[in-house]
Amino acid sequence: MLDIRLIRENPDVVREALKKRQADVAVVDSAIALDGRRREILGEVEKLKAERNAVSKEIGRMKDAESRQEKIDAMRAVGDKIKALDDDLRDVDAELMSIMATLPNIPSYATPYGVDESENVEIKTVGEIPTFDFDPQTHWDMGPALGIIDFERGVKITGSRFYVLSGAGARMQRALISFMLDLHIKQGYTEKYTPFMVKTATVYGAGQLPKFVGNLYKDHEEDLYMVPTAEVPLTGYHMDEIFEEADLPRYYTAYSPCFRREKMSAGRDVRGIKRGHQFDKVEMYMYVKPEDSDAAFEKMIADAEEVVKLLGLPYRILQLCTGDLGFGATTTYDIEVWAAGCDEWLEVSSVSNVTDFQARRANIRYRPEDSKKNRFLHTLNGSGTALPRIMIAVMENYQQEDGSIIVPEVLRPWMGGIEVIEAE
Repeated sequence: MLDIRLIRENPDVVREALKKRQADVAVVDSAIALDGRRREILGEVEKLKAERNAVSKEIGRMKDAESRQEKIDAMRAVGDKIKALDDDLRDVDAELMSIMATLPNIPSYATPYGVDESENVEIKTVGEIPTFDFDPQTHWDMGPALGIIDFERGVKITGSRFYVLSGAGARMQRALISFMLDLHIKQGYTEKYTPFMVKTATVYGAGQLPKFVGNLYKDHEEDLYMVPTAEVPLTGYHMDEIFEEADLPRYYTAYSPCFRREKMSAGRDVRGIKRGHQFDKVEMYMYVKPEDSDAAFEKMIADAEEVVKLLGLPYRILQLCTGDLGFGATTTYDIEVWAAGCDEWLEVSSVSNVTDFQARRANIRYRPEDSKKNRFLHTLNGSGTALPRIMIAVMENYQQEDGSIIVPEVLRPWMGGIEVIEAE
Protein backbone atom coordinates (compact mmCIF):
# COMPACT_ATOMS: atom_id res chain seq x y z
CA MET A 1 0.00 0.00 0.00
CA LEU A 2 1.21 3.49 -0.78
CA ASP A 3 1.81 6.11 1.90
CA ILE A 4 -1.11 8.57 1.89
CA ARG A 5 1.41 11.36 2.48
CA LEU A 6 2.95 10.61 -0.91
CA ILE A 7 -0.43 11.07 -2.59
CA ARG A 8 -1.17 14.18 -0.54
CA GLU A 9 2.19 15.89 -1.05
CA ASN A 10 3.29 14.52 -4.44
CA PRO A 11 0.16 13.54 -6.37
CA ASP A 12 1.84 14.04 -9.74
CA VAL A 13 4.40 11.34 -8.86
CA VAL A 14 1.56 8.88 -8.31
CA ARG A 15 -0.30 10.01 -11.45
CA GLU A 16 2.82 9.55 -13.55
CA ALA A 17 3.41 6.08 -12.06
CA LEU A 18 -0.14 5.04 -12.92
CA LYS A 19 0.25 6.35 -16.47
CA LYS A 20 3.41 4.28 -16.88
CA ARG A 21 1.47 1.24 -15.69
CA GLN A 22 -1.34 1.94 -18.19
CA ALA A 23 -3.70 2.47 -15.23
CA ASP A 24 -6.48 4.96 -14.52
CA VAL A 25 -5.17 8.13 -12.83
CA ALA A 26 -8.60 9.37 -11.74
CA VAL A 27 -8.35 7.41 -8.49
CA VAL A 28 -5.64 9.81 -7.34
CA ASP A 29 -8.13 12.70 -7.31
CA SER A 30 -10.64 10.55 -5.45
CA ALA A 31 -8.05 9.65 -2.82
CA ILE A 32 -7.00 13.29 -2.41
CA ALA A 33 -10.63 14.40 -1.98
CA LEU A 34 -11.34 11.72 0.61
CA ASP A 35 -8.11 12.42 2.47
CA GLY A 36 -9.05 16.11 2.55
CA ARG A 37 -12.51 15.33 3.86
CA ARG A 38 -11.03 12.99 6.49
CA ARG A 39 -8.65 15.67 7.77
CA GLU A 40 -11.47 18.21 7.77
CA ILE A 41 -13.66 15.94 9.91
CA LEU A 42 -10.78 15.25 12.31
CA GLY A 43 -10.27 19.01 12.69
CA GLU A 44 -13.96 19.57 13.44
CA VAL A 45 -14.01 16.73 15.96
CA GLU A 46 -10.89 18.05 17.67
CA LYS A 47 -12.41 21.55 18.03
CA LEU A 48 -15.69 20.19 19.38
CA LYS A 49 -13.92 17.95 21.89
CA ALA A 50 -11.78 20.85 23.04
CA GLU A 51 -14.93 22.96 23.45
CA ARG A 52 -16.65 20.16 25.40
CA ASN A 53 -13.67 19.73 27.71
CA ALA A 54 -13.48 23.46 28.43
CA VAL A 55 -17.21 23.77 29.10
CA SER A 56 -17.18 20.63 31.28
CA LYS A 57 -14.67 22.32 33.56
CA GLU A 58 -16.81 25.48 33.56
CA ILE A 59 -19.92 23.47 34.46
CA GLY A 60 -18.12 22.04 37.45
CA ARG A 61 -17.59 25.56 38.82
CA MET A 62 -21.14 26.85 38.13
CA LYS A 63 -23.50 27.37 41.08
CA ASP A 64 -26.64 28.58 39.25
CA ALA A 65 -28.67 25.40 38.53
CA GLU A 66 -30.59 26.82 35.55
CA SER A 67 -27.49 28.13 33.80
CA ARG A 68 -25.70 24.88 34.59
CA GLN A 69 -28.48 22.83 32.97
CA GLU A 70 -28.37 25.03 29.85
CA LYS A 71 -24.67 24.31 29.49
CA ILE A 72 -25.24 20.57 30.00
CA ASP A 73 -27.93 20.54 27.31
CA ALA A 74 -25.66 22.46 24.93
CA MET A 75 -22.84 19.98 25.51
CA ARG A 76 -25.22 17.09 24.91
CA ALA A 77 -25.86 18.58 21.46
CA VAL A 78 -22.08 18.89 20.94
CA GLY A 79 -21.73 15.22 21.88
CA ASP A 80 -24.33 14.32 19.27
CA LYS A 81 -22.38 16.29 16.64
CA ILE A 82 -19.18 14.47 17.60
CA LYS A 83 -20.92 11.10 17.27
CA ALA A 84 -22.31 12.05 13.85
CA LEU A 85 -18.86 13.19 12.71
CA ASP A 86 -17.29 9.97 14.02
CA ASP A 87 -19.80 8.01 11.93
CA ASP A 88 -18.91 10.13 8.89
CA LEU A 89 -15.23 9.55 9.59
CA ARG A 90 -15.68 5.77 9.61
CA ASP A 91 -17.43 5.93 6.25
CA VAL A 92 -14.74 8.18 4.76
CA ASP A 93 -11.96 5.99 6.18
CA ALA A 94 -13.54 2.87 4.68
CA GLU A 95 -13.93 4.50 1.27
CA LEU A 96 -10.39 5.88 1.33
CA MET A 97 -8.91 2.50 2.33
CA SER A 98 -10.91 0.85 -0.44
CA ILE A 99 -9.26 3.15 -2.99
CA MET A 100 -5.80 2.88 -1.43
CA ALA A 101 -6.02 -0.92 -1.63
CA THR A 102 -6.39 -0.72 -5.41
CA LEU A 103 -3.36 1.52 -6.03
CA PRO A 104 -0.29 -0.40 -7.29
CA ASN A 105 3.26 0.24 -6.18
CA ILE A 106 5.37 3.00 -7.74
CA PRO A 107 7.75 1.59 -10.39
CA SER A 108 11.44 2.04 -9.64
CA TYR A 109 13.36 4.68 -11.55
CA ALA A 110 15.31 1.75 -13.02
CA THR A 111 12.21 0.02 -14.39
CA PRO A 112 11.98 0.69 -18.14
CA TYR A 113 8.84 2.21 -19.58
CA GLY A 114 6.75 -0.08 -21.76
CA VAL A 115 3.13 -0.69 -22.66
CA ASP A 116 3.09 -4.48 -22.28
CA GLU A 117 5.25 -7.62 -22.09
CA SER A 118 6.46 -7.15 -25.67
CA GLU A 119 8.59 -4.26 -24.37
CA ASN A 120 10.34 -6.15 -21.57
CA VAL A 121 14.12 -5.78 -21.74
CA GLU A 122 16.42 -8.78 -22.15
CA ILE A 123 19.32 -8.47 -19.71
CA LYS A 124 21.29 -11.54 -20.72
CA THR A 125 21.08 -15.04 -22.16
CA VAL A 126 23.15 -17.88 -20.73
CA GLY A 127 23.84 -21.28 -22.30
CA GLU A 128 23.42 -22.73 -25.75
CA ILE A 129 20.04 -23.65 -27.19
CA PRO A 130 20.28 -27.46 -27.54
CA THR A 131 20.30 -29.04 -30.99
CA PHE A 132 19.28 -32.64 -31.74
CA ASP A 133 19.91 -35.16 -34.50
CA PHE A 134 16.18 -35.91 -34.32
CA ASP A 135 12.95 -33.97 -33.98
CA PRO A 136 12.60 -33.23 -30.23
CA GLN A 137 9.33 -34.25 -28.67
CA THR A 138 7.08 -32.14 -26.46
CA HIS A 139 6.52 -33.17 -22.87
CA TRP A 140 2.85 -33.81 -23.58
CA ASP A 141 3.93 -36.53 -25.99
CA MET A 142 6.88 -37.82 -23.99
CA GLY A 143 5.13 -37.97 -20.61
CA PRO A 144 2.33 -40.39 -21.56
CA ALA A 145 4.70 -42.50 -23.69
CA LEU A 146 7.03 -42.93 -20.70
CA GLY A 147 4.13 -43.50 -18.32
CA ILE A 148 5.12 -40.57 -16.10
CA ILE A 149 2.30 -38.11 -16.93
CA ASP A 150 -1.35 -39.17 -17.08
CA PHE A 151 -3.60 -36.47 -18.48
CA GLU A 152 -6.73 -38.59 -18.86
CA ARG A 153 -6.90 -39.63 -15.22
CA GLY A 154 -6.19 -36.08 -14.05
CA VAL A 155 -9.24 -34.93 -15.99
CA LYS A 156 -11.25 -37.89 -14.70
CA ILE A 157 -10.37 -37.14 -11.07
CA THR A 158 -10.83 -33.37 -11.15
CA GLY A 159 -11.32 -31.87 -14.58
CA SER A 160 -9.65 -29.81 -17.26
CA ARG A 161 -6.05 -28.62 -16.62
CA PHE A 162 -5.29 -31.32 -14.04
CA TYR A 163 -2.97 -34.31 -14.44
CA VAL A 164 -1.31 -37.12 -12.49
CA LEU A 165 2.46 -37.65 -12.23
CA SER A 166 3.48 -41.26 -11.88
CA GLY A 167 6.60 -43.24 -11.00
CA ALA A 168 9.79 -41.47 -12.03
CA GLY A 169 7.74 -38.41 -13.03
CA ALA A 170 6.40 -37.95 -9.50
CA ARG A 171 9.86 -38.67 -8.13
CA MET A 172 11.47 -36.06 -10.39
CA GLN A 173 8.97 -33.46 -9.22
CA ARG A 174 9.82 -34.28 -5.61
CA ALA A 175 13.56 -34.32 -6.43
CA LEU A 176 13.37 -30.85 -7.95
CA ILE A 177 11.59 -29.48 -4.88
CA SER A 178 14.11 -31.05 -2.48
CA PHE A 179 17.07 -29.92 -4.60
CA MET A 180 15.82 -26.32 -4.65
CA LEU A 181 15.01 -26.17 -0.94
CA ASP A 182 18.39 -27.61 0.02
CA LEU A 183 20.14 -25.19 -2.32
CA HIS A 184 18.34 -22.18 -0.84
CA ILE A 185 19.21 -23.32 2.67
CA LYS A 186 22.89 -23.31 1.62
CA GLN A 187 22.35 -19.82 0.22
CA GLY A 188 21.30 -18.60 3.66
CA TYR A 189 17.51 -19.06 3.72
CA THR A 190 15.57 -20.67 6.56
CA GLU A 191 13.03 -23.24 5.40
CA LYS A 192 9.42 -22.78 6.47
CA TYR A 193 6.53 -25.17 6.03
CA THR A 194 3.48 -22.92 6.03
CA PRO A 195 -0.28 -23.53 5.89
CA PHE A 196 -1.77 -23.95 2.43
CA MET A 197 -4.86 -22.03 3.54
CA VAL A 198 -4.83 -18.50 4.94
CA LYS A 199 -7.19 -15.86 6.32
CA THR A 200 -8.50 -12.89 4.36
CA ALA A 201 -6.27 -10.53 6.37
CA THR A 202 -3.21 -12.51 5.28
CA VAL A 203 -4.17 -12.44 1.60
CA TYR A 204 -4.89 -8.71 1.87
CA GLY A 205 -1.57 -8.04 3.58
CA ALA A 206 0.31 -9.74 0.76
CA GLY A 207 -1.45 -7.54 -1.80
CA GLN A 208 -3.57 -10.26 -3.40
CA LEU A 209 -6.86 -8.65 -2.35
CA PRO A 210 -8.86 -6.98 -3.73
CA LYS A 211 -6.89 -6.97 -7.01
CA PHE A 212 -6.85 -10.74 -7.62
CA VAL A 213 -10.06 -11.85 -5.94
CA GLY A 214 -11.24 -13.50 -9.18
CA ASN A 215 -8.14 -15.72 -9.30
CA LEU A 216 -8.36 -17.07 -5.75
CA TYR A 217 -10.01 -20.23 -4.48
CA LYS A 218 -12.01 -19.58 -1.29
CA ASP A 219 -13.71 -21.82 1.23
CA HIS A 220 -17.41 -20.93 1.12
CA GLU A 221 -18.00 -21.64 4.81
CA GLU A 222 -14.79 -20.39 6.43
CA ASP A 223 -12.69 -17.24 6.12
CA LEU A 224 -9.96 -19.18 4.33
CA TYR A 225 -8.31 -18.94 0.93
CA MET A 226 -6.14 -21.55 -0.78
CA VAL A 227 -2.70 -20.01 -1.23
CA PRO A 228 -1.86 -18.74 -4.73
CA THR A 229 1.83 -18.79 -3.71
CA ALA A 230 3.87 -19.28 -0.53
CA GLU A 231 4.63 -15.56 -0.74
CA VAL A 232 1.25 -15.00 0.95
CA PRO A 233 1.80 -17.01 4.17
CA LEU A 234 5.42 -15.84 4.31
CA THR A 235 4.15 -12.25 4.33
CA GLY A 236 1.60 -13.12 7.00
CA TYR A 237 4.26 -14.86 9.11
CA HIS A 238 5.36 -11.54 10.64
CA MET A 239 2.12 -9.58 10.18
CA ASP A 240 1.60 -6.90 12.89
CA GLU A 241 5.11 -7.45 14.29
CA ILE A 242 8.01 -5.11 15.03
CA PHE A 243 11.58 -6.33 14.49
CA GLU A 244 14.64 -5.08 16.28
CA GLU A 245 17.12 -3.77 13.70
CA ALA A 246 19.65 -6.41 14.79
CA ASP A 247 17.17 -9.14 13.82
CA LEU A 248 17.26 -8.14 10.14
CA PRO A 249 17.63 -9.37 7.47
CA ARG A 250 15.45 -12.48 7.49
CA TYR A 251 15.60 -14.85 4.50
CA TYR A 252 12.95 -17.56 4.18
CA THR A 253 12.23 -20.32 1.68
CA ALA A 254 9.14 -22.48 1.48
CA TYR A 255 7.56 -25.10 -0.74
CA SER A 256 3.83 -24.96 -1.38
CA PRO A 257 1.27 -26.08 -3.88
CA CYS A 258 -0.29 -23.01 -5.50
CA PHE A 259 -3.95 -22.68 -6.43
CA ARG A 260 -5.15 -20.15 -8.99
CA ARG A 261 -8.41 -19.85 -10.84
CA GLU A 262 -7.46 -18.82 -14.35
CA LYS A 263 -9.49 -18.58 -17.53
CA MET A 264 -7.54 -20.43 -20.18
CA SER A 265 -8.58 -20.90 -23.78
CA ALA A 266 -7.51 -23.96 -25.73
CA GLY A 267 -4.32 -23.76 -27.73
CA ARG A 268 -0.61 -24.49 -27.79
CA ASP A 269 0.09 -22.07 -24.93
CA VAL A 270 -1.80 -24.25 -22.44
CA ARG A 271 -1.04 -27.71 -23.78
CA GLY A 272 0.49 -30.23 -21.43
CA ILE A 273 1.37 -29.10 -17.92
CA LYS A 274 2.49 -25.52 -18.66
CA ARG A 275 -0.51 -23.85 -17.06
CA GLY A 276 -2.96 -25.25 -14.56
CA HIS A 277 -5.12 -24.37 -11.60
CA GLN A 278 -2.74 -26.23 -9.26
CA PHE A 279 1.05 -26.28 -9.41
CA ASP A 280 4.04 -26.53 -7.08
CA LYS A 281 6.58 -23.83 -6.32
CA VAL A 282 9.55 -23.15 -4.08
CA GLU A 283 9.47 -19.55 -2.88
CA MET A 284 12.18 -17.21 -1.60
CA TYR A 285 11.22 -14.31 0.67
CA MET A 286 13.20 -11.56 2.38
CA TYR A 287 12.59 -9.03 5.16
CA VAL A 288 15.27 -6.31 5.01
CA LYS A 289 16.01 -2.72 5.99
CA PRO A 290 15.14 -0.22 3.24
CA GLU A 291 18.78 0.69 2.61
CA ASP A 292 19.61 -2.99 2.04
CA SER A 293 16.82 -3.90 -0.38
CA ASP A 294 18.72 -3.18 -3.63
CA ALA A 295 21.55 -5.50 -2.60
CA ALA A 296 19.03 -8.09 -1.40
CA PHE A 297 17.32 -7.94 -4.79
CA GLU A 298 20.59 -8.72 -6.55
CA LYS A 299 21.20 -11.64 -4.19
CA MET A 300 17.76 -13.11 -4.80
CA ILE A 301 18.21 -12.92 -8.57
CA ALA A 302 21.56 -14.68 -8.27
CA ASP A 303 20.07 -17.33 -5.98
CA ALA A 304 17.24 -18.10 -8.44
CA GLU A 305 19.71 -18.05 -11.32
CA GLU A 306 21.87 -20.68 -9.60
CA VAL A 307 18.96 -23.15 -9.72
CA VAL A 308 18.81 -23.14 -13.51
CA LYS A 309 22.60 -23.01 -13.84
CA LEU A 310 23.05 -26.17 -11.76
CA LEU A 311 20.34 -27.92 -13.77
CA GLY A 312 22.29 -27.09 -16.92
CA LEU A 313 19.36 -25.33 -18.59
CA PRO A 314 19.72 -22.51 -21.13
CA TYR A 315 18.07 -19.42 -19.69
CA ARG A 316 17.59 -15.71 -20.12
CA ILE A 317 16.79 -12.87 -17.74
CA LEU A 318 14.25 -10.19 -18.62
CA GLN A 319 13.56 -6.93 -16.82
CA LEU A 320 9.85 -6.25 -16.83
CA CYS A 321 8.68 -2.91 -18.17
CA THR A 322 6.17 -0.69 -16.37
CA GLY A 323 3.24 -2.06 -18.38
CA ASP A 324 3.98 -5.67 -17.35
CA LEU A 325 5.06 -5.02 -13.77
CA GLY A 326 3.18 -6.88 -11.03
CA PHE A 327 0.76 -5.02 -8.76
CA GLY A 328 3.00 -4.85 -5.69
CA ALA A 329 6.40 -4.73 -7.38
CA THR A 330 8.59 -1.71 -7.93
CA THR A 331 11.03 -3.70 -10.07
CA THR A 332 10.98 -7.29 -11.36
CA TYR A 333 13.33 -9.62 -13.21
CA ASP A 334 11.97 -12.80 -14.82
CA ILE A 335 14.06 -15.89 -15.47
CA GLU A 336 12.97 -17.96 -18.46
CA VAL A 337 14.33 -21.37 -19.47
CA TRP A 338 14.38 -22.86 -22.94
CA ALA A 339 12.11 -25.83 -23.64
CA ALA A 340 13.34 -27.69 -26.72
CA GLY A 341 10.15 -29.62 -27.48
CA CYS A 342 7.79 -26.67 -27.03
CA ASP A 343 10.39 -24.56 -28.87
CA GLU A 344 9.88 -21.58 -26.57
CA TRP A 345 11.04 -19.75 -23.47
CA LEU A 346 9.13 -20.56 -20.28
CA GLU A 347 9.08 -18.31 -17.23
CA VAL A 348 10.18 -20.21 -14.12
CA SER A 349 11.02 -17.37 -11.74
CA SER A 350 9.86 -13.84 -11.11
CA VAL A 351 11.98 -11.90 -8.60
CA SER A 352 10.51 -8.66 -7.25
CA ASN A 353 11.45 -5.89 -4.87
CA VAL A 354 8.19 -4.80 -3.25
CA THR A 355 9.84 -2.13 -1.03
CA ASP A 356 7.47 -1.17 1.84
CA PHE A 357 4.27 -1.92 -0.11
CA GLN A 358 3.43 -5.21 1.62
CA ALA A 359 4.86 -4.07 4.95
CA ARG A 360 2.35 -1.20 5.08
CA ARG A 361 -0.57 -3.50 4.28
CA ALA A 362 0.55 -6.17 6.75
CA ASN A 363 1.85 -3.68 9.34
CA ILE A 364 5.39 -5.06 9.56
CA ARG A 365 7.97 -2.66 10.98
CA TYR A 366 11.38 -2.54 12.61
CA ARG A 367 12.90 -0.41 15.37
CA PRO A 368 16.08 1.38 14.18
CA GLU A 369 18.88 1.45 16.73
CA ASP A 370 19.41 5.20 16.30
CA SER A 371 15.75 6.23 16.35
CA LYS A 372 12.72 5.94 18.60
CA LYS A 373 10.36 5.91 15.60
CA ASN A 374 9.53 2.54 14.05
CA ARG A 375 9.89 2.23 10.27
CA PHE A 376 8.29 -0.02 7.67
CA LEU A 377 10.80 -2.52 6.35
CA HIS A 378 11.14 -3.79 2.78
CA THR A 379 10.08 -7.21 1.50
CA LEU A 380 11.23 -9.10 -1.57
CA ASN A 381 9.92 -12.28 -3.13
CA GLY A 382 10.92 -14.64 -5.90
CA SER A 383 10.26 -18.10 -7.26
CA GLY A 384 13.14 -20.39 -6.61
CA THR A 385 11.75 -21.88 -8.85
CA ALA A 386 8.26 -22.79 -10.13
CA LEU A 387 7.14 -26.18 -11.26
CA PRO A 388 6.01 -27.67 -13.54
CA ARG A 389 7.78 -25.46 -16.11
CA ILE A 390 11.24 -26.24 -14.75
CA MET A 391 10.31 -29.92 -15.07
CA ILE A 392 9.17 -29.37 -18.66
CA ALA A 393 12.58 -27.87 -19.49
CA VAL A 394 14.41 -30.80 -17.89
CA MET A 395 12.29 -33.35 -19.75
CA GLU A 396 12.54 -31.67 -23.15
CA ASN A 397 16.18 -30.55 -23.05
CA TYR A 398 17.50 -33.85 -21.64
CA GLN A 399 15.51 -36.12 -23.95
CA GLN A 400 17.12 -38.80 -26.12
CA GLU A 401 16.15 -40.12 -29.53
CA ASP A 402 14.51 -43.23 -28.06
CA GLY A 403 12.19 -41.01 -25.97
CA SER A 404 14.02 -41.54 -22.68
CA ILE A 405 15.17 -38.69 -20.44
CA ILE A 406 18.61 -38.29 -18.88
CA VAL A 407 18.29 -37.21 -15.26
CA PRO A 408 20.50 -34.14 -14.60
CA GLU A 409 23.39 -35.13 -12.39
CA VAL A 410 22.49 -32.59 -9.72
CA LEU A 411 19.09 -34.28 -9.20
CA ARG A 412 20.34 -37.86 -8.92
CA PRO A 413 20.90 -37.85 -5.13
CA TRP A 414 17.09 -37.46 -4.77
CA MET A 415 16.22 -39.93 -7.56
CA GLY A 416 17.22 -43.14 -5.79
CA GLY A 417 19.89 -44.02 -8.35
CA ILE A 418 17.76 -43.39 -11.45
CA GLU A 419 20.00 -41.88 -14.12
CA VAL A 420 17.72 -42.32 -17.12
CA ILE A 421 13.92 -42.30 -17.19
CA GLU A 422 12.69 -44.94 -19.59
CA ALA A 423 9.28 -46.29 -20.50
CA GLU A 424 7.77 -48.27 -17.64
